[in-house]
Amino acid sequence: MSRRPAAVVDWSAFTEPVAPQEVQQWKAAAQSSGVRWAGDGVGRVIVIILVLLPVVGLLAVMGGGILIASIAGLASGDPGGVAFGALGVVGGLVVLALVAFLAWAVIRTAPRESRWERWLRLDRFARENRMTFSPADPDPAYAGAIFQYGGSRMAIDHFRSVEGRFFDFGNFQYVVSNGKSSTTVTWGFLAMNLERRLPHMLLDSLQNNTLLSGLSGLFARDQVLSLEGDFDRYFTLYCPREYETDALYVFTPDLMALCIDEVAPFDVEIVDDWLFVYSPRAFTMENPQLLARLLRIIEVVGNKALKRTHRYRDERAAVPFPVNVVAPPGQRLRKRFPTGVIIALAIGFGAPLLIMTIVFFTVLASTLSSVSGG
Repeated sequence: MSRRPAAVVDWSAFTEPVAPQEVQQWKAAAQSSGVRWAGDGVGRVIVIILVLLPVVGLLAVMGGGILIASIAGLASGDPGGVAFGALGVVGGLVVLALVAFLAWAVIRTAPRESRWERWLRLDRFARENRMTFSPADPDPAYAGAIFQYGGSRMAIDHFRSVEGRFFDFGNFQYVVSNGKSSTTVTWGFLAMNLERRLPHMLLDSLQNNTLLSGLSGLFARDQVLSLEGDFDRYFTLYCPREYETDALYVFTPDLMALCIDEVAPFDVEIVDDWLFVYSPRAFTMENPQLLARLLRIIEVVGNKALKRTHRYRDERAAVPFPVNVVAPPGQRLRKRFPTGVIIALAIGFGAPLLIMTIVFFTVLASTLSSVSGG
């Protein structure tokens, strides 16, 4: 499935020096190509100059003035001045803390020239190892679980193969809006193309599940299949009901052992003729150790999965082997019933209704009692 073993990967892109003129030439070529990610960030610079910097400066002056006046009040010895000074110190520190936060926001927002050298090195690494690299690409059209959420979806730090069986890895980023606020979510991902369509299956890693991330709560628990040995200590396997035998056909003991050794920190999903590996944390692509691990997963786990599945046929589809299809019951796992959402809605709408009902009957009983007493 991979282009060549990880042992002969060329890592010189991360070790050889890069001259400033090489960075500028690569930057100019990228900008002349018209790709969106190569823009200079003029809009962000305008926002920084016209909005953030004046606000930071004004707040810094205000905070400093409040602190000076407060210190003078504390030194006066007058009870009123001391009280004002104490409150002023707290207020001044709050304002200066806000200044520090905004200054951090300015630094984070400002375009950094160092990104161009980083991108150049990643592009060189890709070309020297028969891949392509792009700092950002629009929404990758995959059927995997993480690719179905949010808006402004894109792949960043994106590598793809240019020969042999296709693979694709990078970071997938999307924005989740919640009223007036929004959150940017980033997953590391690896996609590998298989020969045969398979039932939908998920290996949910027990190492990366938290209350705020992971795929553990996405699918119905009655689709969990327990496997032999220590496998259940590392993963929870989900497969469609009545496809348990098919899951065992794919996840043989040797493939399970490879999954434990190579992908235990990650989730693995099989959808149609694709195998996906997910990390709830973004991949740091300039880390050679991480890149080596991803390439080894492609080489070792991907090849084993390919060998295990290249003769797969779904007997429920009632078609001869060459036809590459999975029957509808096996195509997608059933989503988990949103019990938590239902309970939250019940509490949100039911509690006020219950209170209103209690108040109504209390008033009614009081009124009837007054009437009967009169």
